[in-house]
Amino acid sequence: MGVLSSSAMTDIILNAMWQTLYMVFWSTLISVVLGFIPAIVLTLTAPDGLHPQKVIYETLSFIVNVFRSFPFIILLVLIIPFTRMIVGKSIGTTAMIVPLTVSAIPYVARVFETSLRETDPGVIEAARAFGATDLQILMRVYVKESVPRLLNGIILLVISLIGYSAMAGTVGGGGIGNIAIQYGYMQYRTDYLVVSSVLLIIFVQLVQMLGNHLYKRLS
Repeated sequence: MGVLSSSAMTDIILNAMWQTLYMVFWSTLISVVLGFIPAIVLTLTAPDGLHPQKVIYETLSFIVNVFRSFPFIILLVLIIPFTRMIVGKSIGTTAMIVPLTVSAIPYVARVFETSLRETDPGVIEAARAFGATDLQILMRVYVKESVPRLLNGIILLVISLIGYSAMAGTVGGGGIGNIAIQYGYMQYRTDYLVVSSVLLIIFVQLVQMLGNHLYKRLS
């Protein structure tokens, strides 16, 4: 029976694709929402921010750097108790959303901070001259001017999470990575390894193409 003619293999692969999309979608959404908060704080309290606060900025920056330093596979194991507390279990597709999100939040915070702080100082000063409030400057200048860069950061985040979701398959996280380990590696099925690798490459390429298109439109 050919590699792609097996209905059983097709069902397994399709289910794994859905699991990967499920993990990546929710971890991206949650991490972007939660990561935006420290990004705003870092931007406002930075030396060139609207309200410079050295202690707050350096403390939060240090925390972000610490969490970004953890390799995902180590972080995944370290926060097993937290994962159990949130979803009631530490394995499975839903459970993997927790470590994926935790690993992504500091990445989002740093990338968004960098994007926001690249806003032209001249535009900020012009807004101040027109009497704009801090909130108006934040939303209508910082955020509005940074939309293309923020989008680019989200695209890079999605690509990273696709890779992390595959890694999560090594500990029962489901998805395409789990198929590669369970069937490709443990059962010596080269066809599963090849298909899994090709699907991950396709996912990444599609996301990058979509991101490039949207970035050009917004820019």
